[in-house]
Amino acid sequence: MSGENLITYLQQFVSSDRMRLINEKVDHRTRYLTLLVENVFQSHNASAILRTSDCFGVQDVYIVEKNNRFSANEEVALGAQQWLTVKTYPSYEGNTRDAIAELKQKGYRIVATALHNNAQPLENFDFKKGKVAFMLGTELTGLSDEALSLADEYVVIPMRGFTQSLNVSVAAGIILHFSTWKIFSSDIPWSLSEEEKLELKIQWLKKSIRHGDLIEQRYLNQLNELSQPK
Repeated sequence: MSGENLITYLQQFVSSDRMRLINEKVDHRTRYLTLLVENVFQSHNASAILRTSDCFGVQDVYIVEKNNRFSANEEVALGAQQWLTVKTYPSYEGNTRDAIAELKQKGYRIVATALHNNAQPLENFDFKKGKVAFMLGTELTGLSDEALSLADEYVVIPMRGFTQSLNVSVAAGIILHFSTWKIFSSDIPWSLSEEEKLELKIQWLKKSIRHGDLIEQRYLNQLNELSQPK
């Protein structure tokens, strides 16, 4: 079964406007950037981070829960999570290490956003050195010592006021706005592969259709019946 054939089958159940949007948005999705969010507990922050990621075309968000559960408020998120690929690490010993190990295995540089001796201003960050996973920590205390110790690099958002910290969802917005502007306006190969685009189109189509999984299964059953010897 080809992905193109499945898309052709599924798109008959959505409007032409929805299909046009899916084709348009998938071309502006990236996995060159991602976020790892550790121990965020305020629902409006969790929701805003997901919404911001979708708005700027960042497909993947990694959630690390500690003593706080990452819980999105639908009124704030506006359904953004259905268009994202969200990987959650529930609370257990070493989950931050496991999340970072997975990202490193996928070729990401692990970049902590923190007031660190080796931190560089965000505007000086070199995006051409490879894929980037920005880490953001909990509202009160920031990233854990474990996360900081496992980071490859550190960045700060320069601030000129008396207050030297930002709300975590605001920080995510600034980082993703600047980062996507930098990579989208460069020759960095930031776009998804054709295979990734096909996979994402299928996911989005199924989420746009009532009982999308059942409709996909019906299609697969029909194919299976046609392949059986008479």
